[in-house]
Amino acid sequence: MLRGTLAPTLPGAKIITPNAASRGETGVKRWLTRTLTWIASLAIIGAAALAAHDAAMRSGIDRLRGAAGHRLDMVGAGLESDLARFEYLPSLLEMTPSVFALLDAPANPALRDQVNRYLQGVNVTAGASNLYVLDRSGMALAASDWKESGTPVGTDLSFRPYVKQALAQGRGRFYGVGITSKRAGYYLSYALRQQGLPRGIATVKVDLEEAERAWKNLPGDVVLVDERGVVILSSRDEWKFRPLAPLASSVLAEIASTRPYGDAALRPLDWRAGYLTSERPLRRTDWRLIALDDVAPVAAEARNLAITAALGTSVLLLLVTVLWQRQRAVRYKLANRAALQAAHDSLETKVVARTAELRAMQAELVHAGKMAALGQMSAGMVHELNQPLGAMRMLSDNACVLLEHDRLDDVRSNLERIAHLVDRLGRLTHQLKAFAHKGGPSGEAVNVRQVISNAQFLVSQRLRDNGVEMIVEVPDGLAVMAEDARLEQVLVNLLGNAIDAVSTSAARRVRVVAAASDIAGGNCRIQVCDTGPGIRADILPRLFEPFITSKPAGAGLGLGLMISAHILREWGGTLRAHNMDDGGACFAIELTQAVTQEEVFE
Repeated sequence: MLRGTLAPTLPGAKIITPNAASRGETGVKRWLTRTLTWIASLAIIGAAALAAHDAAMRSGIDRLRGAAGHRLDMVGAGLESDLARFEYLPSLLEMTPSVFALLDAPANPALRDQVNRYLQGVNVTAGASNLYVLDRSGMALAASDWKESGTPVGTDLSFRPYVKQALAQGRGRFYGVGITSKRAGYYLSYALRQQGLPRGIATVKVDLEEAERAWKNLPGDVVLVDERGVVILSSRDEWKFRPLAPLASSVLAEIASTRPYGDAALRPLDWRAGYLTSERPLRRTDWRLIALDDVAPVAAEARNLAITAALGTSVLLLLVTVLWQRQRAVRYKLANRAALQAAHDSLETKVVARTAELRAMQAELVHAGKMAALGQMSAGMVHELNQPLGAMRMLSDNACVLLEHDRLDDVRSNLERIAHLVDRLGRLTHQLKAFAHKGGPSGEAVNVRQVISNAQFLVSQRLRDNGVEMIVEVPDGLAVMAEDARLEQVLVNLLGNAIDAVSTSAARRVRVVAAASDIAGGNCRIQVCDTGPGIRADILPRLFEPFITSKPAGAGLGLGLMISAHILREWGGTLRAHNMDDGGACFAIELTQAVTQEEVFE
């Protein structure tokens, strides 16, 4: 064999060197590493998407439940108020002699006409859907809608549950479609008793369709289900008078006898799929309010968030991979630092900008709150400043006349009184500011006679214009714990109401009486009484609520008595009202008597 020649090899034989084997093992490891990395990345992305979807669904469902709870509370409170608003109305007929006369002589056309017109007048004032009277057999004798088609007069309603309940228990409740009117309503019945025996039944029908129409403007859907599981009110018309589940044969038989749903087919309603339901019972009934919210938007939001989380996680993993690769090269370190610094600076800029936006928004909210407070203060200020300003105008006009007659002493007196009114206006605006922003003041010793005299002066022009005589009976030295400006405000309001009350009466007198307790530190009572027509019985229990007034529309907001009572409560006092036996109304102020009157007025 010659030196330098290669050894022969078998045909098809492959020569494997150590370097080739090493490269093959490295390639397999790299493939396995890449495969495991992809699997781990996909697992992380899937876990992030599932977590985001689950969190978004839980958050969305909680948000829907919270909103549904608020919606149910609002709707339930309004519905309960509508149901309870007319509970007193049927019992009023028990005090009407003509109703019992009609029950004694149901065929008397004059009595029937008299009761029909009386029920019409009562119902116009109350605002119910209908008011009618039945005899013990359930026959409708008279109704407020006797002139309209669909009136129940002459109809036998003895099969209705509210008739049976009233005869058995004294009161009854029922919701159903009217037999003659074909309109659904809530029925309240009351047994009319005489000498302990039921003589007839008074029934008021309340229309709940207005409340039902308001539900259509709310988000989601709302239904009211009665004790049988039948929808009686709904924000969707096609759901009305449909049961939530098939009804038992006994229930269907009872429905056929009492006919609460008219001619409804009572086909079961299947709406639970795809809806989140929230329930709330309605007080004093067996009814349930159900709020339904479509979960499709929440599911779509959760899907979008899951996709966003998957994309974000993918980007994050990609960024981590890129950073890990770049860490092997020194040349990329500076670039990474610069990118991170740029991202940090951008974030800082966004934080500063967002902080500035939040501060601007906070300033706008504070300004809006101040403007709202100024609006509330200005409404009360205009009401309370009109009379002092009128008195100042009258004194200034008188001063001009007195100057023409060279009566300088009287002019000086008028100017001093104008200065006193200017000081009073300053104190009044200060007190209005304190009323709006601070708690109730502790009060100080105030001379009752002086405060009443100041109030009388502020309404003197109105007394003269209306020809009203004002009588004041106040002992000397009587003092109470209050503030003179705000107590004058209360008295001016009471005197103004009394002047309005007697302006149409034959005897026009307003009497102010003050008396102190025999015990030192006890209470002092100041009474403002008039000879007017008195306070209506329906207004008297709610007299000190906001917007309650007997004056015609546009003549008053019904806020004066509420504000006056609030002012007196700040000093531990009270304001009450009652009608006097000989006619007219009387308002009584109770305040703590000053302990040491002699030291206060030395």
